[in-house]
Amino acid sequence: MVCATLCTMFSYGRDAYLFSYFRGEKDGLHLAYSYDGLHWHALNGNESLLKPEVGDDRLMRDPSIVQGPDGTFHMVWTSSWHDRIIGYSSSRDLIHWTEQRAIPVMADEPTASNCWAPELFYDEPTRTFYIFWATSIPGRHHSVGSLEGKDEWNHRIYCTTTKDFKSFTPTRLYFNPDFNVIDAAVVRIPGKRELIMVVKNETSNPAQKNIRLTRSRSMKRGFPTKVSAPITGKYWAEGPAPLYVGDTLYVYFDKYMEGRYGAVRSLDNGKTWTDVSDQVSFPEGIRHGTAFRVDDTLLRSLRIATGDKTCASTSLTRQGR
Repeated sequence: MVCATLCTMFSYGRDAYLFSYFRGEKDGLHLAYSYDGLHWHALNGNESLLKPEVGDDRLMRDPSIVQGPDGTFHMVWTSSWHDRIIGYSSSRDLIHWTEQRAIPVMADEPTASNCWAPELFYDEPTRTFYIFWATSIPGRHHSVGSLEGKDEWNHRIYCTTTKDFKSFTPTRLYFNPDFNVIDAAVVRIPGKRELIMVVKNETSNPAQKNIRLTRSRSMKRGFPTKVSAPITGKYWAEGPAPLYVGDTLYVYFDKYMEGRYGAVRSLDNGKTWTDVSDQVSFPEGIRHGTAFRVDDTLLRSLRIATGDKTCASTSLTRQGR
C-alpha cells in the first residue's frame, strides 16, 4: 500500500503522454511524461537518453518523434546549423535506438542554408510518413522584413514523404506563405478528417515571433497560406507542439526570451484559445520538442528502465500480489 501511494500518478489503463526535447545543443534526446497534459516530469533524471552522432555540428536540436502503426518510434532532429541533412533514428522502446543516419533532404539544393526543426507526422488515410522542415535558400523567395537587412534566413517549409524510411519522395516546397516561417507541426482533430498545422511567424521586422495556425483536410494537398491571427500573446514564442488530451487541444511552445515554456489551450478544436502558461510545469531547461500519446504500459516500462525507483517499487508490489 505504501508503494502504491507513493506513485499516485502511476495508473493502469490511462492515456499517457511523452514530450521529446533537448536542453543543450549537443546534449541529446530528453523525455518527459504527463498524464494530464499540464504537469510534465523528466525521465532519466533530466539527463540525455541518446547522444547525437550525425551532422557537421553533431547537434540534436528539436527532436520530433512519431509512432508508426507497427509500434516503432521514428525520430528526426536538427543535426547542424548549416547542413543540408537531418538526423534520423528509430526505436521500439525509446531506450534502444538504431544507428543514426543522415537523411539528405536538401541534397539537390546546393545553395540551401540549413534544415531546421524537422517534424514528423503519420497520415493514417494514406499510410504515409511526412517529414517537413524549414529551409532558407537565399534569393529563392520574395524578401520579408528582416532586422539583418538580408534574406539569408528567409525560411519556407519543405517536405518529403516515406513509407519505410528507406526510400523518400523528392523534396518539394510544402508551405509558402508571404512571411518568414519556421517550426511547422501538424495534428489531426480526433475522429475527423480535418488537420491543423501550427507554425511560427519568424518575421523580425516588424517583429512577429508568434504562433499561428492553418487548416486542411489533406496532407497531400497541403495547407492554405492564409493563417489565423496569433494564438500566442505579446511575447516571443517558438517550437509549437500540438497535442490532444481527450477533447482538449494544447499547443506548447518555448518562451525563449523568458527562458521558460508556455501553453495555450482550446476546447473547440482551435477556434478559440486560452493561455494556460501559468498552469503548466515542465522540466528545467526544456527546449523545442514534440508531444505525443503513448500506451501507459510502455510508459511504466520506460519509467522503470530510466530509474524511477518509486514506480519500480510500485511495480514489484503489484506483481507480488
